[in-house]
Amino acid sequence: MGSNGYLPLFATRPARGLVQFRLYVASIFVGICFIWFFRVSYFPVEGKTERWAWVGMFLAELWFSFYFFITVVVRWNPVFRYTFKNRLSSRYDEEALPEVDIFVCTADPGIEPPIMVINTVLSVMAYDYPPEKLSIYLSDDGGSDLTFYALLEAARFSEVWLPFCRKLKVEPRSPEAYFLTTPEPVDNSVIAKEWLLIKKSYEEMKMRIETITKLGKIPADIRKEHKGFREWDFVSSRRDHQAILQILIDGRDPNAMDIEGKPLPTLVYLAREKRPQYHHNFKAGALNALIRVSSSISNASFILNVDCDMYSNNSEAIRDALCFFLDEEKGHEIAYVQFPQSFSNLTKNDIYGSSLRIIMELELAGFDGNGGPCYIGTGCFHRRETLCGMKYRKEFKIEWRTMKKHRTTKESASVLEENCKALASFTYEESTQWGKEVGLKYGCPVEDVLTGLSIQSRGWRSVYFTPGRKAFLGVVPTTLLQSLVQHKRWTEGDFQIFLSKHCPFVYGRERMCLKLQLSYCLFLLWPVNCFATLYYVIVPSFCLLKGISLFPKGMEAQSEVG
Repeated sequence: MGSNGYLPLFATRPARGLVQFRLYVASIFVGICFIWFFRVSYFPVEGKTERWAWVGMFLAELWFSFYFFITVVVRWNPVFRYTFKNRLSSRYDEEALPEVDIFVCTADPGIEPPIMVINTVLSVMAYDYPPEKLSIYLSDDGGSDLTFYALLEAARFSEVWLPFCRKLKVEPRSPEAYFLTTPEPVDNSVIAKEWLLIKKSYEEMKMRIETITKLGKIPADIRKEHKGFREWDFVSSRRDHQAILQILIDGRDPNAMDIEGKPLPTLVYLAREKRPQYHHNFKAGALNALIRVSSSISNASFILNVDCDMYSNNSEAIRDALCFFLDEEKGHEIAYVQFPQSFSNLTKNDIYGSSLRIIMELELAGFDGNGGPCYIGTGCFHRRETLCGMKYRKEFKIEWRTMKKHRTTKESASVLEENCKALASFTYEESTQWGKEVGLKYGCPVEDVLTGLSIQSRGWRSVYFTPGRKAFLGVVPTTLLQSLVQHKRWTEGDFQIFLSKHCPFVYGRERMCLKLQLSYCLFLLWPVNCFATLYYVIVPSFCLLKGISLFPKGMEAQSEVG
């Protein structure tokens, strides 16, 4: 029970088995001490090559010992969170719940097929949450009319998909994933008939989208169906075009209803302006454009961002996140709630370690115990103010029941579209703090980690939550080349942060505890491991081939006598 006599909306519990783990760590530490003693006591006195090889081995072992210490700091006290959604429902009726903006990002219809993108969009449109309080924004950095066409199809299909999800309590709410994993119901003929009807409707939509995608262009008769296609008359290329913004479903419109007469979420398509002579800052730039545009259309207090290849697998994820933000005692301290990344296309043996299992199941929980997880770029709920650069203050507290609705704009959808295009122009951020102190950070390949570090350095906490049912499912690289490219980007970005002014020991020294600063080094110093590892792999083998001993002669003699 909370200090004011209320029941909290979430609980925090330490991981099980900590005593055994700490005993294991103690035994490893004893072994490390023996290694140090061995290296110092039996330092070779003859042979220059032997001495330098020995010194190199000792330095590598010192580095491994230091990195082991950092790993222990992260894994010493992992915590796990548990939410009480029933308490949330009893305190906040649907009218009192806050609005939520959802950002979905895509960049290339060739790599990220439009049918995959709209499955993610439909899965977040169908959350178990009042639809009039949801606004979904698709950022298309590829500026593709194929993706726009697919989203237009998804807007139409949502009129039957959302009622179907509510009626059958569908999980997951990505149509592709649902029909792939769920057999036809046979117990109820009425429901079975409806199930087959919806499946047929989805497959027809999928066929239309894939046919157009293979064709590579939108036929003239389809272009006449929506005014938005006229925007592509002025597009030179995907890297040279004006801002394109279309409100496909206006949640304020009383006619925006599904087949059961329930309101539909707002659905917006955005392709920010791009010009070849300007740098556009990749995903960070796209998200910052979405933050600005959404502030003029829906301006929800909370923002969820997901990648287009990571669909919602748990329809209650929003309510789970709100259990943290709306908690009366600790909610005002929390800037973002990070969910794990989980994947649906892992190979049988996962030979490239693409599941990131240790990171997702243990190390981010360890971060949480040390002050809060880092931001990993997707599956994360943010407080809008923190993304916009707000510093934490103890007096920061919001009473949601007395808040006025955010959607105060009276302009029509067409007027909003024109007005918001300026917010997505390539010149808007010139001479501003966007990308520096406001929004996601620029200038780093891992803009997500840097942005989370920046938020925590302003005094905010974050939370890592692993629900019983995985909140999001995505896809990972399945080939060696794809994995190497991904890891190269991560390691370059992480080490760049450590060497920059954003190093946690400098940037976060005032507001971040030392344990959290050290925890970041687990990732930021990961690339440096390669030097010690390569030395340990190559040099002993080379010395063995050349007959150079890395062990004292006295020990060799003892082993021969034995």
